[in-house]
Amino acid sequence: MAQPQRVYEAWKGSNRFFFGGRLIFGPDAKSLLVSVALIAVPVAVFCVFVARHLRHHFPAYNAGYAILAIAIVFTIYVLLLLFITASQDPGIIPRASHPPEEDFHYDNLSLADTPGRLQFPRIKEVVVNGMPVKIKYCETCMIFRPPRCSHCSICNNCVERFDHHCPWVGQCIGKRNYRYFFLFVSSSSLLCIYIFAMSALYIKFLMDEDYPTVWKALKHSPASLALLIYCFICLWFVGGLTGFHTYLISTNQVGLSCEIDPYLFLLVVFFSAHLIRIFCFLCCFLPRQLYVV
Repeated sequence: MAQPQRVYEAWKGSNRFFFGGRLIFGPDAKSLLVSVALIAVPVAVFCVFVARHLRHHFPAYNAGYAILAIAIVFTIYVLLLLFITASQDPGIIPRASHPPEEDFHYDNLSLADTPGRLQFPRIKEVVVNGMPVKIKYCETCMIFRPPRCSHCSICNNCVERFDHHCPWVGQCIGKRNYRYFFLFVSSSSLLCIYIFAMSALYIKFLMDEDYPTVWKALKHSPASLALLIYCFICLWFVGGLTGFHTYLISTNQVGLSCEIDPYLFLLVVFFSAHLIRIFCFLCCFLPRQLYVV
């Protein structure tokens, strides 16, 4: 007896499926390898040229090994979050096989010798939590998109609570993987801060020993200089993303259609406002059901 065809096997989008549809990648998933290299290579340089030497400065209880262990474990955690974000369904809504028939009607006022013209509304109004909301029709997916749902031109899918298509992850960021994306960028920020701080500490130890100036210490450890510059630049990007998405979560917005109040942004990011909403978002809500398997 032939088994029924699963949804992902007849998928018309641009996604790539593995392990029976359990892993869902975007069409540009190869960019994931670049992101892995941008994370793993600097950490490897840090472990070999910085953390290995810092062990000798913390001999008590082998505390120096903790610096190395923290870097390795934290990196594995960040890479795991990256993989989960890239391989999980972002909230794709399957396409309809035909337009919704209840929304069709014919124009009977046309001439007698002209067939009735098919009329179809592109926007209709629905009631959500007692409030009227206008939703748009998607020509490609043949569905009326729910509120905050948008069509991604790269993946060619409608995605619930669509935030953006991330080129570094190679996947849409939406309702089902947004939490992991936020954890990924925030953890990457902390990893940058950690490596930056430990590299600066190593330069400080070199200055206290045989190299009295910063320049001489940096010349002795060019790897530390490269890590300081690299982490400083990366922190502007991932740190900025962390602050921006902290603001979006606390104000219940998505990146595609957000409106930024600069005063509220500073309040949220720098004074930790709306922490309860952020905590609930990260820890208390389960992902929505999977449609594409």
